[in-house]
Amino acid sequence: MAGLTIRNVEKTYGNGFKAVHGINLDIEDGEFMVFVGPSGCAKSTTLRMIAGLETITGGEVRIGDTIVNDLAPGKRGIAMVFQNYALYPHMKVKNNLGFGLRLKRRPKPEIAEATQAVSGILEIGELLERLPKELSGGQAQRVAVGRALIKSPDVFLFDEPLSNLDAKLRASMRVRITDLHKRLRAEGRPATVIYVTHDQVEAMTMGDRICVMKDGHIMQVADPVTLYEKPANAFVAGFIGMPEMNLVESILDASSGGANLSIGAQTLDGGTSLGSRLSDQPSAVTVGIRPQHLAQVPLGTPNALEGDVRVIEFMGHEVNLHVEIEGHPFIAVIDAEKYDRSIQRGDRVALSVLIERLHVFDRASGLNISLGGA
Repeated sequence: MAGLTIRNVEKTYGNGFKAVHGINLDIEDGEFMVFVGPSGCAKSTTLRMIAGLETITGGEVRIGDTIVNDLAPGKRGIAMVFQNYALYPHMKVKNNLGFGLRLKRRPKPEIAEATQAVSGILEIGELLERLPKELSGGQAQRVAVGRALIKSPDVFLFDEPLSNLDAKLRASMRVRITDLHKRLRAEGRPATVIYVTHDQVEAMTMGDRICVMKDGHIMQVADPVTLYEKPANAFVAGFIGMPEMNLVESILDASSGGANLSIGAQTLDGGTSLGSRLSDQPSAVTVGIRPQHLAQVPLGTPNALEGDVRVIEFMGHEVNLHVEIEGHPFIAVIDAEKYDRSIQRGDRVALSVLIERLHVFDRASGLNISLGGA
C-alpha cells in the first residue's frame, strides 16, 4: 500500500471553467479518507484526477513516491469501485472477480486461490457461479468491491458506491466496507482508501478523516469528532450534523468582558470565557447552535431564547421542534421522554442554549472565531 499526496492540484476545462482550485491534501498509508460535500463541489472530479480518468491541469498527485499525473490509469496502482458497479454482464461472478488478474497473466491456480479468498472475506462464495443479472444490488456491490480488493492495489477509490442502494442496504454495506478496512489493517495489509460521498452519515461513520469540499475548495480536513465539535467555518458547521446547525446573524458586544449576542430583540449572554476569546473580533457575526444543544425550559427562564412553534416532528426517541425566533427558523432536538406533549403548533416556548457548545462565526469570512483558546 501507499500514501497519497495532492499538491496545488487544479482542474480547468476547455471552456475556462475552473472546477478545482489548487487543493492540497496528504493521505496517510492505510488511511480511510472520505471526500464529502454538496453536488458540484468537485469531489468526484478530484477522485477522477487521482484515478487518471480526468487530466490534471495544474499541480501534482503522488501515489507513494511516484508522480502519477501522466501515468495511464492501469499503471497507477489503484483500483476503483463505481456507483454503477461496472460488472461484465456476460461473465459469472468468479470471472468478474478474477478478470484483473487474468489481464496481468497471473497463473490460473493463483487466480482461483485469490478468488476464493476474496469471496470468503466478502461472504459471496455462494454467488461465484451467478451472472450479474442474477444478483441483488447489495450483492453486486460486494462483487465490485471484491474485484478491486483482489488486485491488492496501492490505493482503493470509491465513487459514491452505495448511492443506488436502499437505506437498509446502505447501512449494511457501510459496516461491511469499514469492517473490511479494519480487518486488513489488523492483518498487516493496511488499505489506503479514498471514498467519495454526498451523504454525511457515510462520511461520519466510515472515515478516519473527512475532507469537506465546496466549489472546488477544501473547507476542512479532520476526524469526524473534530468536524462536529470544532467546525472551522460556517459552511462545515452547517453541512456536518443532522439536523443541521442553527445559524443566525447576530451582533456581538464583547466590550464589558462578556459576550452579549443579540438575536433580534433578544440577547444571549455567552459568558466571560467566550468573551475573552472574542474581545478583539468584529461585531457582525453569525451564531451557530446545534439542535442537540437546545433544551426546552419554562417561559421566562433567564438567558433562554423564546419563539413560536411552527412544526413538531415526532421521531420516536426524540422530537424535532421547529421554532421561529425573531423571524429565524430554529430546530431543537428534544428527548422524547423530556418533551412536554401539551405543546401545540403556535404555542410560545423557551429554549435554553448550552453556552459552552455555542459557535460564533465572522459574518464576512465565515471563519469560526470562537475556537481560539478553547
